[in-house]
Amino acid sequence: MKTQVAIVGAGPSGLILGQLLARAGIDAVILEAQTPEYVLGRIRAGVLEQVAVDLLDEAGVGARMHAEGLPHAGFELLIEGRRHRIDLAGLTGGKRVIVYGQTELTKDLMQARAAAGLKTVYEAKEVSIHDFDGTRPRVRYVKDGQGHEMACDFIAGCDGFHGVCRASVPKHAITHYEKIYPFGWLGLLADTPPVSEELIYAKTARGFSLCSMRSHTRSRYYVQVPLTEKVEDWSDDRFWEELRRRLDPQANARLVTGPSLEKSIAPLRSFVAEPMRFGRLFLAGDAAHIVPPTGAKGLNLAATDVRTLARGLIEHYRGSDAGIDHYSDLCLRRIWKAERFSWWMTQLLHTFPDTNPFEQKALDAELDYVVHSLAGRTTMAENYVGLPFED
Repeated sequence: MKTQVAIVGAGPSGLILGQLLARAGIDAVILEAQTPEYVLGRIRAGVLEQVAVDLLDEAGVGARMHAEGLPHAGFELLIEGRRHRIDLAGLTGGKRVIVYGQTELTKDLMQARAAAGLKTVYEAKEVSIHDFDGTRPRVRYVKDGQGHEMACDFIAGCDGFHGVCRASVPKHAITHYEKIYPFGWLGLLADTPPVSEELIYAKTARGFSLCSMRSHTRSRYYVQVPLTEKVEDWSDDRFWEELRRRLDPQANARLVTGPSLEKSIAPLRSFVAEPMRFGRLFLAGDAAHIVPPTGAKGLNLAATDVRTLARGLIEHYRGSDAGIDHYSDLCLRRIWKAERFSWWMTQLLHTFPDTNPFEQKALDAELDYVVHSLAGRTTMAENYVGLPFED
């Protein structure tokens, strides 16, 4: 088998890249280790920046997002029982975000790919990449017990944090930057109406919590828990009781509880791999970086990575390598700004077990400045809706 671009991973980054390349007439095959059902079963974030919204429109898959997604012009900070609204639209010249579940986005991309007759190999096992430091890269995999080899011009590593692509890079050629946080988010998904029309980020003495949603009838809630906690020790009743303790009377009056559809604990980490290009291998999305979910940046960074990569590859096939030569530098400038914002939001809103009294007072003062200063609120809003894209 031969293709122009081999894409490893059928998550949002791989699927968006495949869609953008197909619309430019570039052949790409996607390899995915899991089944389509498994991919669609992943419960992930769903706050889309304007840049990501525009990119999905460019990829031709934005219709259902606009019809069913929830545009948000702001969000609430609940700080020790008092609410402070961050007016995203008012502070950024009208910019908003759209709440649209990653599962639904993935479904749209998979359906568009299938409708166009584009090739995706699911349950591709034992994937390995070869000769990406030369001019003739190859990808090998096993499907239904049979070995296959695919020749290609480029490999896009969209296979996540634990994928084979970054792991195949020689250790001396890559630098990892990482911060592990001493807590996780216990998340619960329920078919109940959201507690608020906008997201509520709550900082309390008991720890952080977040009230989010996937639709008008499906809610997603999180509470900060130590890494020692186990999800099986958290009944639905225990979760709802703890959430109530972290909300204000107004939210509690509107909170509708119900049986969980999914419950899990996600550890928080910040991670960046540099560079993101190795010969004819390009890393994108979670294969190259992880952010804490506090700033709602993970999916959006993946989308902007593949936006940059798609443009670079399209330019290559039109005769210029400027785009792919600058791919890593362009992406990393945006990534580190998003990493800083997500780290900053996490520091401000969570309870850290090792924070000394001076540091806590300083953090409280900074948060007080943010919510009571136009400049502070504007900084938060500009980063939350997404910084301008650099070409």
